[in-house]
Formats: sequence, structure tokens, C-alpha cells
Amino acid sequence: MPRTLPSSPDTAPDAQPSPVHNGDMRLAEDVQRRLLEVAHRRTLARGESLFHKGSSPDALFGVVAGSLRVSVVAPGGREAVIAMLEPGHWFGEVSLLVGRERVYDTCSVDTTEMAVVAAADFHRLVAEHPDVHMAFTRLVCLRLRQALAWIDDVILMPLPVRLAHRLLTLDARAEGADEGTGGGTLLGVSQEDLSFMLGVSRQSVNRQLKLWEEDGTLRVRYRAIELLDRARLERHSATPP
Repeated sequence: MPRTLPSSPDTAPDAQPSPVHNGDMRLAEDVQRRLLEVAHRRTLARGESLFHKGSSPDALFGVVAGSLRVSVVAPGGREAVIAMLEPGHWFGEVSLLVGRERVYDTCSVDTTEMAVVAAADFHRLVAEHPDVHMAFTRLVCLRLRQALAWIDDVILMPLPVRLAHRLLTLDARAEGADEGTGGGTLLGVSQEDLSFMLGVSRQSVNRQLKLWEEDGTLRVRYRAIELLDRARLERHSATPP
């Protein structure tokens, strides 16, 4: 029996506000079952690369356990973290569908178990099963919608709002996450990771986190953020008048 991954709720795509709710990015159980039936497993050690930018699209990937860091590196060496992928997330379908090389790097944050579907099996499933085809069409559209929402954030929103949005997104992914010593949800993301994600300095992120630490929203941990009051963070994420 294949080990299952968290699935998407039975919710229409437009039922969630933009940016896309993290649960929308999960595939339905029946689609995941088809994928897992043909997948093989691969375990990555902490810090191990799954693939690099420019590599050929030879497989679809699903995170079964652990987490992956998705990033791009500029010619000058500056890294931008695009996403942190948690259990239940499938990725790599865009490069497979367009037949082009990968456009980002991925590496494991901790020991990570992957489900790997060979390119030939992915294309066969998409061709033979309309539900699989529609699931990935929807997933690609949701990724585009999410990317456009992030672009709007970068252009229009001040740093506190952008930072709050990103922490809320990470919290939505933290199903089964560890509980911090203060009783909150422990988000496994460092201040450096957050600065890369938002394209700002670590010092700017640290200053804002310290302000929220003072008002009881969260607590800064070693390479982690403990979210203590989600409702307060949601208020911080509101667009200022």
C-alpha cells in the first residue's frame, strides 16, 4: 500500500482569497494514488540537492516527509528562496509539460523522503486519465495565480505586510508541526531564509520580528519562528489604509 500524502480539501479554486491558500496546492487523493502507484522512493540527507537549475526534466516529485527549499541564485551569488515545500506538495510538472530544463534549485532542509514519478509514467498518466490531466492543469494555474499575487506584494505592499503574509503561508503548511516551548506553532524557517524570500536584508526582517516579539505575536528561535498568536499576525498582514 503506497504511503499517502496530504490531499487537497474539496473546495473550489475560487473559494479562497488571493494569494492562493496552501491547501489548494495539494492534489486529490485519487490523483495521488495513481501517482504513488508508479512512483519510487528516494531519501535525501539534510542539505542534499534534488536537482539544479538547468537540469533536464526527467521526473515529477512529491514530498512525503521532511521539507525542501526551492531557490534561484543570481550571477552575483545572491540567493532568492522561492518556496519551502512540505509533505503533500508535488512539483516539477511545468518543466515536464513544456519539455524545458529546470529553472530553479532544490535541496532538502532536513532528511526528506520523496516520491519520484518518471517522466514517461507522468506523461502516460496525463494522456490516459482526464482527472490527472485536469489536476495538473489546475495546479499550474494556481501556481501562476500565486506568483502574480507575490509580484503584487513586492510592488505594492510594505515589508511588515509581506512578512506577515509569508509567515501565515508557512503556518498553513505546518500541519503536524512541532510545538514550541511557548506553546505556539514552530515554523522551521530562519531569518536568513525569510530575507531571501522577501528580497530584503536580514537586519530588516530581524527588526520587524523583534517588534512582533514584543507585542506577543511570535518568538524568535534558533533557525525558527514560534508563532504564538495567529489572529494578531493576521491583523499585521492587513493592508494599511
